[in-house]
Amino acid sequence: MEPTPQTPSPHVPDPPSATPAPAPPATPTATPPATPTPTATPTAPDFTPAERARGRALRRAQLPWALGGRLADLALTLLLGLTPVGAALVTATGRWFGGSRTAEVLAGAAALVVLGQALRLPFGAGARSVRARYGLVTQGWAGWAVDAARSLGLTLVLVLPLGLGLFALTGWSPRHWWLPAAGAAALLTVALSFLHPLLIEPVFNRFTPMPPGELRTALMALAERDGVRVRDVLVADASRRTTALNAYVSGLGATRRIVAYDTLLSTAAPREVELVVAHELGHVKHRDVPVGTALGAVGAAVAVAVLGLLSTWRPLLDVAGASDAADPRALPLLAALAALLGALSGPAQCAVSRRIEARADRHALELTGDPEQFVAMQRRLALANVSDVDPPRVLELLFATHPSATRRIAAARAWQAGPGRKAAAGRAMPGESVV
Repeated sequence: MEPTPQTPSPHVPDPPSATPAPAPPATPTATPPATPTPTATPTAPDFTPAERARGRALRRAQLPWALGGRLADLALTLLLGLTPVGAALVTATGRWFGGSRTAEVLAGAAALVVLGQALRLPFGAGARSVRARYGLVTQGWAGWAVDAARSLGLTLVLVLPLGLGLFALTGWSPRHWWLPAAGAAALLTVALSFLHPLLIEPVFNRFTPMPPGELRTALMALAERDGVRVRDVLVADASRRTTALNAYVSGLGATRRIVAYDTLLSTAAPREVELVVAHELGHVKHRDVPVGTALGAVGAAVAVAVLGLLSTWRPLLDVAGASDAADPRALPLLAALAALLGALSGPAQCAVSRRIEARADRHALELTGDPEQFVAMQRRLALANVSDVDPPRVLELLFATHPSATRRIAAARAWQAGPGRKAAAGRAMPGESVV
């Protein structure tokens, strides 16, 4: 259960840059939380004015760095793609490696990756400094730099073969390349979703099975009650980067697993951990990962088709300094168009994500029948991650992948007062009470 982003954060889908860079697993901001009260009384607020002010202050301090990084990244991508600057860059870097078409594709793609990452680094460092002032970072600057280098290397490993494949198709047909490319993009989306937990996540974190004990037994029993086949429950060593509390579900089929941060297990009460896992089981129960992957595959295919149609528009090719889509100098143009499509679709993706997360919250309530502990868990997550519990609506609509903490708590109380509470009572385990 990821905390509600208080500002554009690594958990919020970034608009594609010239070469989208895989990043280390997000490290939501956190500080060692005070033990929360189980829930607010009818006359007391869920969050004190000081707690609200702390989250709001962090959001305001981070926003210029997070939003500025996005805008600078997009501006650079558009500058390279919608002016002859990008074409000149591809030609110059390709000449360093012999000047062949293949050299231009590989060198040009690598240059876009490196420039994009170099531009993002100071903004990322600024945001990290803000989090450090709030006591939210456990990783040193050297570790942060190593993660950045890993991200750069992984991006190059992914992007360079894709660039070669793309321009093999444009060379086959500058006008109809997008037909096979759309299908390839859909298949690649599915493959990456399946392989991500196996090949990419371990680059940034170490995962170990949750040791046998009462908590693991309770979590596996919870999954069995829910009728969900869980391959494993893993613990991520998030504490070497952050003190944030988090958990998530990833993978498809045989790679599907629930992952809990070690910070969550060491900080939260066992019942709160069960509520977090119940939320993640909701994602599995509703097949959010495979459905999301299928939608992502369709979206990737549609995006490639749109790029194919735009790449035949002569005014765009002229401003980019490219002769046609088969010209390696069109690479920055294609990257710029992809970035624009990503930026425009971002708010819609966030809206869908918020609905999915709200549905998983309802599932957790229905499975456990414990709204009071759900509220306590939401309060703990918000305090630990120094969240802005009630952010400005415009920021929530544009960037938030989860409902705000106050909205999630209000939804839990509405569920408690409604018919859902009675329905859950019939599913409570022997000896459990539904409060």
